[in-house]
Amino acid sequence: MLTEADTCRKYVTPALQRAGWDSDPHALLEQHYFTDGRVIPLANGKAHRREGKKADYILRYSRDCPVAVVEAKAEGHPAAEGLEQAKEYAEILDLKYAYATNGREIIEFDFKHGTELAIERFPTPDELWTRLARDADPHEENASERILSPSYHLSGKSPRYYQEVAINRVLRAISKKQKRILLTMATGTGKTVVAFQICWKLWSSKWNRENQANRKPRILYLADRDILIDQPKDTMFQPFQEARQKIQFGDAPKSREMYFSTYQSIAQDERRPGLFREYPRDFFDLIIVDECHRGSARDESSWREILEYFAPAYQLGMTATPLRDENRDTYRYFGNPVYQYSLKQGIDDGFLAPYRVHRIVTDVDATGWRPNAGDLDRYGRAIPDEEYHTEDFERVVVLKARTEAIARSIISFLRGTNPMAKTIVFCVDQEHALAMRQAIVNLTSDMVQMYPDYVCRVTADEGDVGRGHLGRFQDIETDSPVILTTSRLLTTGVDAPTCHNIVIARPIGSMVEFKQIIGRGTRLSPDYGKLFFNILDYTGSATKHFADPDFDGSPDFISEASLDSQGNTAAVNVIRADQALPVTTPKIELDTSLEPSTRRKYYFDGGHVEVVAHMVHEIDPEGHQLRIVQYTDYTGEAVRSIYPRAADMRKAWRDPMKRAEIIERLELRGVSFEELANITGHSEADPFDLLCFVAYNSPLRSRRERVNQVRNSRTGFLARYSTAAREILEDLLEKYSEFGTAQFALPDVLKIPPISNIGNPIEIAELFGGPEGLRHAVNDLQTLLYSD
Repeated sequence: MLTEADTCRKYVTPALQRAGWDSDPHALLEQHYFTDGRVIPLANGKAHRREGKKADYILRYSRDCPVAVVEAKAEGHPAAEGLEQAKEYAEILDLKYAYATNGREIIEFDFKHGTELAIERFPTPDELWTRLARDADPHEENASERILSPSYHLSGKSPRYYQEVAINRVLRAISKKQKRILLTMATGTGKTVVAFQICWKLWSSKWNRENQANRKPRILYLADRDILIDQPKDTMFQPFQEARQKIQFGDAPKSREMYFSTYQSIAQDERRPGLFREYPRDFFDLIIVDECHRGSARDESSWREILEYFAPAYQLGMTATPLRDENRDTYRYFGNPVYQYSLKQGIDDGFLAPYRVHRIVTDVDATGWRPNAGDLDRYGRAIPDEEYHTEDFERVVVLKARTEAIARSIISFLRGTNPMAKTIVFCVDQEHALAMRQAIVNLTSDMVQMYPDYVCRVTADEGDVGRGHLGRFQDIETDSPVILTTSRLLTTGVDAPTCHNIVIARPIGSMVEFKQIIGRGTRLSPDYGKLFFNILDYTGSATKHFADPDFDGSPDFISEASLDSQGNTAAVNVIRADQALPVTTPKIELDTSLEPSTRRKYYFDGGHVEVVAHMVHEIDPEGHQLRIVQYTDYTGEAVRSIYPRAADMRKAWRDPMKRAEIIERLELRGVSFEELANITGHSEADPFDLLCFVAYNSPLRSRRERVNQVRNSRTGFLARYSTAAREILEDLLEKYSEFGTAQFALPDVLKIPPISNIGNPIEIAELFGGPEGLRHAVNDLQTLLYSD
């Protein structure tokens, strides 16, 4: 019977080629991965990738226009067995046709008409495209022309599948004369790439609002910050070359086609009548509003006036945040999104980095802080006798000791993981960001000596200097700065694939802002060694938002680490998210620009603050919250899900191949033997005994005990071999006793003393009758170790 691969090679590929799907080198994609595969962080700081979603065949009418997916089954299986998979992939890829085949039967599913038919042959590219055009919305005037217009392959890379879907959805909406269009795509998923490709396709095909022949469109790219304008203009949109123009310095250029501007540059205010009025109302064909949730569509906003003035233009809003109360006006203005791609989808597909959230609690955040009688602040003012909590710190009262405690905790975390891991600290305001920078500098003099800009503040006050710090922070090739302290400047639109750690040192009441902050870390950078990131939350904001049922991609478990007075971990437990400490929304924003005598903050420099708890939220591979309350319980359940009985586990563990499979399956569930040994306090135990201990309540045995058992009770095994061969096996047992099962890895272990002193790997293998005999001897030795 033919395998699935044989069936594809012998029947399916030739059938597709006969239908003409090999006429273009891009038309037939075989065994095509369209997702990268979810990243699974492991407790040892490493990560695994799951296998991505792979279609047997994707059929494309042109290089950038997929039209169908084909799933193949082995010849002996019914073709229909592959149809559900084909339909699932077709829906993900936004395709109208799905095919399943076993090489002899072909089944077609037509999403437009809801039909499922057995067909004799695959349709040709032209036949399928003609059907798509015939079934298209009659209002989609010339949509095909825009969609078939080639994308610009930036750095040789094609748009990802969801980016293609977003691009084509917008082009169809424009063809249907939909004037206001919204895209909702999670931070880090490439909204700017999508915007560029839309502009490129419209520009290349000479589309314009009035269908004037031979006129390229005039496009305005709007955002609320220079960095959100300059970065795309100078990088992503570089292929437009001389067609680009930034609107600034009060000038209103009209000779180009691709314009970039901040709202502030063209808006009306008390000093200017509004530069936008110097353009005719119908000047622009398309306006793209980046980060449109940031107030551009509010009725009371002056920015709304710009959009309404240019009402004849098509307007595309782009946002990373799904519909919430605080951004409802944006959705009212632009309408429902033509496409949404969420944080959860991005993580599941492996295009975004998953995360661990560390909820770190100081004693004053846990219980509140109240001044003692007669306490004065640094300016000699009496501090009102009230109880202050997290939402009050840095807004009503500034506790220097709390800032220093948070700084100590941040540096302790970095020293325990990676002192050079790029980190952004989000503070309450610019003043807080400055104090945090100073506190961290004082704790890292060794690092600052090597890297004078190891920690920098980047706020609006730093201007060009801050932008320079940010640019170096973003540069993969540049080591420092490592830590940036900020307030709100870096919450959105900053591409920072280098960012390993996000620190939340201020309460965040808005889900929209929270997602923007999290987005600073979601970009993957495998070449930089970043496959996941950490969120250090000192205010409870992350815990609160993760508990929100509307949040997509929430972490799965929270491990709470209590610290003793020396800062050492005293105990580790796993708790549910609903047991986390509560957090309240900030009550007021205070003006910190006043002279000390009139400030509304009180500054208390005395007292002592300590971290009293450290909790870690994680996302499990399935995206569900853990129900377990102990890490050991979680590990035990994971083991029992594979082998319900200890005897079955033992039998499988004796087989080196099955043992490797068990270890891999547990690692993919986030189980780390190193962490398990640390938590149980039994670093000398074999991983097998640790697993049986937590899963089946079996007695623990050390590796040394297992070695002694082999030597005392299994002498017949060692007696089979020559003196030299026995010496090698004895050395392997000693290495196992000291370091664990990794010492059985062939041939690497043969290159390490004292075994390497006996000879090279070939000479050593000859002592056992050759490589196969050596492999059998080592496998038998491991089997004996786990014989009972």
